[in-house]
Amino acid sequence: MDSAQPVKASVIDPPALATRLQAAGRAAGFRVEPFGAIAGCPLFALTKRTPGPRPRIYLSSGIHGDEPAPPLALLELLESGTFDHRATWFLCPLLNPAGLSRGIRENAGGLDLNRDYKALRSAEIAAHVGWLARQPNFDLTLCLHEDWEAKGFYLYELNPQQRPTLADAMIAAVAQVCPIETAAVIDGRESAAPGIIRPVSDPLLRETWPEALYLRAHHTPLSYTLETPSALPLARRIAAHRSAVEAAVAHK
Repeated sequence: MDSAQPVKASVIDPPALATRLQAAGRAAGFRVEPFGAIAGCPLFALTKRTPGPRPRIYLSSGIHGDEPAPPLALLELLESGTFDHRATWFLCPLLNPAGLSRGIRENAGGLDLNRDYKALRSAEIAAHVGWLARQPNFDLTLCLHEDWEAKGFYLYELNPQQRPTLADAMIAAVAQVCPIETAAVIDGRESAAPGIIRPVSDPLLRETWPEALYLRAHHTPLSYTLETPSALPLARRIAAHRSAVEAAVAHK
């Protein structure tokens, strides 16, 4: 989502949440990989490498501090055992601790971190890209977000190789717990189907890159950005993200 939220979002405690995420990750067999620290909170990844041929799946959240549902959804997914032997997992759950502590979109320096993956001006994204550069390519990436203007859930699909889509399965699953965005134009872009945006022009030509474009350019042939409507109760937004992730994993 491109516009800043006019009303301050719910504030969460990033260090406390980081502790819970790391504990849940270790309990589920993940390794904690620190790659920096911001505002007294670690920047870290959780990785779990499953033996044998498995899809490599990457998930991220917490890059906008006014979007609390995504990191809380990843915590619930960790605690529920979703990240099991079906894949090799890579999670970056708290990419903007300073923003999350204030309930604002940007970091402490006023930068939108999800527009910094080309310029690398921020310490947070420079550290994140450094970690990403040490990882193998991913078969699927899921970036979890929220949108204060949306009426329902929607997603962006970046699928330049025309691999089997996971979008329909995610939309069907989320529809059980959350409305789907039905507008013909979503976030300024024409929808390909209810709740689905597939950019027509080459997104790599954009002057600023969100995380999904960086991943598309360097790490994955299949990337999704998931957006829940901020006006819904927090529990429903968390449930929507959980449903989308579970559906994507089941169909990958």
